[in-house]
Amino acid sequence: MSRREFVSLLGGVAAWPFAAFAQQSERVRRVGVLLAAYSETDRAGQARIGAFLKALQSLGWDDNRNIRIEYRWGAGNIERLQTFAAELVQVAPDAIIAAGDPALTQLHRLKGTIPIVFTQVSEPVDSGFVTSLARPGGNITGFQNFEPAMGGKWLGVLKEVAPSLKRVGVLFSSDAAPHASFLRAAENVAPSLNVAVAVIDIQGGCEIC
Repeated sequence: MSRREFVSLLGGVAAWPFAAFAQQSERVRRVGVLLAAYSETDRAGQARIGAFLKALQSLGWDDNRNIRIEYRWGAGNIERLQTFAAELVQVAPDAIIAAGDPALTQLHRLKGTIPIVFTQVSEPVDSGFVTSLARPGGNITGFQNFEPAMGGKWLGVLKEVAPSLKRVGVLFSSDAAPHASFLRAAENVAPSLNVAVAVIDIQGGCEIC
């Protein structure tokens, strides 16, 4: 998928739950947006917001008329995300968009009832955010950004690049459910590639240094 297609997809999938509101009264709706990875000055983040606004406008929502959007930019900082998630829940918008696993994690921990739509989340089922993708249950729904089987695909690509490859190191966090899914896929494929997988459990970013 190209970057342009991805940006358009993000805008579209994040906007769809609001389509049902479009024919209702002109009461100003409030929507919170919590972005995990981007700061307000990041061009990639602004591009995604631009796609989101364009999709909303196509559904009849105008941020100068019938909708007000509260943005919170996490910039990859967990403490900021914790603070911003609590702020958005306190504001009590009609819905919240959570972009990224860390953003959804912080909102999920607050055990609120505000409808949440997630994007860019790797393993929402194993992470305990939803019961299943088909029937998520609760107040959270959205779209998974990676298929866990990619873990095995990545290992296959490495083998193609280096046919003599016999041993692969995997940086892995046992606290992260998406990591576990990718690791299982890689370990399942490894015997057929005659490759051994060595796992290095990383519990914090500082351990990588």
